[in-house]
Amino acid sequence: MFRRSVSFGALVLALQVVIVLVTTCAAGFLAAKLQSDRIREAYKDRMLSVAESVAQLPTVVEAFDSSDPAATIQPLAELIRKASSVTYVVVTDRQGVRYAHPDPARIGERVSTDPSAALSGEVFVGTETGTLGTSLRAKVPVRAKDGHIIGMASVGVLESQLSDDLAEDLPELIGWLAAAALVGVLGAALVTQHVRRRTFRLEPAEIAQLLETRDAMLHGIREGVVAVDDQEKLALVNDEAMRLLGLVDDPSGLPAAEVLDDGLLDLARDHDDVADRLVLAGERVLVANRMTAKTHDRAVGVVLTLRDRTELHDALRELDGQRTVTEVLRAQAHEFSNHLHVIGGLLDLDRGADAVAYIERVGGAGSVTADIIDGANADPALAALLLAKSSTAHERGVELRLDPDSSVDIRAGDDALTVLGNLVDNAVDAVETGGTVRVLVRSSASGVRVVVDDDGPGVAESQRGRIFDLGVSSKDVQGAHGRGIGLALVSRVVTRRSGRVAITDSELGGASFEVWLPETGNR
Repeated sequence: MFRRSVSFGALVLALQVVIVLVTTCAAGFLAAKLQSDRIREAYKDRMLSVAESVAQLPTVVEAFDSSDPAATIQPLAELIRKASSVTYVVVTDRQGVRYAHPDPARIGERVSTDPSAALSGEVFVGTETGTLGTSLRAKVPVRAKDGHIIGMASVGVLESQLSDDLAEDLPELIGWLAAAALVGVLGAALVTQHVRRRTFRLEPAEIAQLLETRDAMLHGIREGVVAVDDQEKLALVNDEAMRLLGLVDDPSGLPAAEVLDDGLLDLARDHDDVADRLVLAGERVLVANRMTAKTHDRAVGVVLTLRDRTELHDALRELDGQRTVTEVLRAQAHEFSNHLHVIGGLLDLDRGADAVAYIERVGGAGSVTADIIDGANADPALAALLLAKSSTAHERGVELRLDPDSSVDIRAGDDALTVLGNLVDNAVDAVETGGTVRVLVRSSASGVRVVVDDDGPGVAESQRGRIFDLGVSSKDVQGAHGRGIGLALVSRVVTRRSGRVAITDSELGGASFEVWLPETGNR
């Protein structure tokens, strides 16, 4: 249960409405300010034009030389004032005494504001407070025909008239702003509805909990999960997948080709869903599944699930070996009974020496234990591996021999054991009962050389170029588990160690695998 004082939709709508209203009001104030400035500038230009026209009228200039200038200038100034829709037109002499004024009673009086700027030859435009009130005014000098200043012409408009003009424009402006605000609010409501629909009407706390739960589940499961989007970039790699792929840093967002091995990359690029395909990630055997990720019936990427099968692969190989041994033992049981009957008959005939000779002849295929221990005494792990493989091979009716030229001067290391174990298993699988596998191991400070020969059917020339690819095997896969993995692992180890591997025909008649692993200092 989640506490909802205010729903997410209402909060989003309220925030958007506030933004729309604040933006609209700010735009309205700015528009009103711009309109006020436009009106003021228009009046300034008009007043300055009227003032300059009055100051340059020949009738006005000539009237200054008459005995009663006001009689000529006053009627003309009033006519111009009414025609130009200004508040006043005032004309003064050099002492600031009025010759024209909207109030005839003011004629003959000195102006109430400072006329010095215009009487000194400058043009003045600004706001001052006079007998009619605060006004925006323009003052220009009146010059005689010879150019000297004989007076001043002043034209003004009351500030109240400017405010009235602005007030006439505001209703239209407010109407447009109100319409814009209404459209903005409706748009905000539509956006809120769309967002709520896209978020499945979940609240932020619910979304956060779902994401936390998803991350906990994806990173907590035992299977590796790799999500690749439709741009072939990694969208998600959980903790188990990072472990299986040998990654340290989260690769999300990187191109899949830079992170995934070729096997996984090919699987991700496949067009069909795949179940339980064996792939190699580095030197780890994985079981991978591919599923197409869809949203609203549209493919948006693929999801790969990975399971570690390295240990399972080894166990299944052992199981295959045990099944083979069981079949061999079942066949040999009858032969063993025959041997016992022969020995019993010789003893009944009192021919003990012949019985002993017969036992020595059929008692075993010959032990290589001493040879192995002597040949690998510098590496107990190598000796133990060879002993185990020798025992398994003997149970399957195959002779495993250590080449007399073997020389183990230094421990071979885990990589050499991996290579040797897989090559021996491969050779034992390849030969028939009664066959032979020969192993040569040379381990020194410069590296490890491993040669495994057998007398089996060998590897065809056409397969030697691809025998190390995952899933490729020269043996019958029926009843086998994960054929084509052992040699692929050998190839991965050799590549990592910058070594080399070669396949040739063996002197024994089968195949000969030779591997060289140079010393890297990190065994």
